[in-house]
Amino acid sequence: MAKILLVEDNELNRDMLKRRLERREHEVAIAVDGAEGVEKASSEKPDIILMDLNLPILDGWEATRQIKANEDTSGIPVIALTAHAMTGDQKKAIEAGCDDYDTKPVELPRLLGKIEALLAGTAE
Repeated sequence: MAKILLVEDNELNRDMLKRRLERREHEVAIAVDGAEGVEKASSEKPDIILMDLNLPILDGWEATRQIKANEDTSGIPVIALTAHAMTGDQKKAIEAGCDDYDTKPVELPRLLGKIEALLAGTAE
């Protein structure tokens, strides 16, 4: 079981993913914008962060940069999630500090594989 911080502004996506992760025995904390995501990365100390990239207040790229720049949260793996899979987005997410990248709609088995790989330290 992992503690996952889900940073997602879309309520339907957030609720669906939270329920699906909890059914697999994960504990899920929620943030609805990038600023709250940065704050909760420090206060919740999650094992991993699922970061939507298109967020209000502070986008996912900048939120990830801030999380990775803070020595208290820099070691937390971040998986970028985006519905806008544009050419270059994956590279941009990795450059911002994301450890992996996945597209929406989320394919849960694929996402769970990425989560497990990062938690085990075997991600590419």
